[in-house]
Amino acid sequence: MFPFTAATFNLRGGAERWLARRHLLVGQIVDLQPDIIALQELKLSFGQGSWLARQANIRLTGDARHPYRLVTARNAELSHALSGVGIMTRLPIIYHDSLALGYSRQVAVRANVELPAGAADTRRQSLDFVSVQLCPGPAGREARVTQAMNLVGWINEKRRVPLQIICGDFNESPSGAAVTLMRQSYRSAYACVHQRDPIATFPTNFLQPQPVATACLDYVFVSPAVYRVTKASFFCDKPAAEDDTLFPSDHVGLLVGLEV
Repeated sequence: MFPFTAATFNLRGGAERWLARRHLLVGQIVDLQPDIIALQELKLSFGQGSWLARQANIRLTGDARHPYRLVTARNAELSHALSGVGIMTRLPIIYHDSLALGYSRQVAVRANVELPAGAADTRRQSLDFVSVQLCPGPAGREARVTQAMNLVGWINEKRRVPLQIICGDFNESPSGAAVTLMRQSYRSAYACVHQRDPIATFPTNFLQPQPVATACLDYVFVSPAVYRVTKASFFCDKPAAEDDTLFPSDHVGLLVGLEV
């Protein structure tokens, strides 16, 4: 059996006080040190993900290249190609690829990571870890269903790996059609522990005044082959000590403990 932690977090790109909140974010990553992290709304135009991984690595080991490695995927539409999704991982990457989800610019990125000998009762086993963000807004309901179908089809075609974790901002409440579709094949890790999904993961007090109603938009889904979810909590959800409106983002992340 191999225990590890996985997290998901929407960065809100480089908008709105990024220079003020970036070290707050790094500090909270370093405090909890997830083994693998899904990132959404990653700003690629100025290397936001690379900066984040480098700073976390320096604080943890003094070496900018270890322990976290970063993989990213750009949004599909040219007008949004300077943003995308990413994965930061301490687990060794065997390969990585991405999928344009269709019906708008959104993409998913997958990292197939190597697990240590003995995980899942095998000599050698790998795990597919996906970071994704689905189409936003009320008008995107049908698009999100199609995107979720494309996502599930992609991760289960050809080189199907039984151990799967799909994380991200689904831009939809727990009762929404795309999330309901995901539950047909996957378990919500947070709900496994708490018997329900979070009441809300968006927005934090970072957005002043609050422009929208609170909602749970962020999820960690695990395949049936994942043996057990041991814990689930919020991640990167603490404000700055001197400013209760300064958060790492307008979303809070999720952190889960897993055994495979």
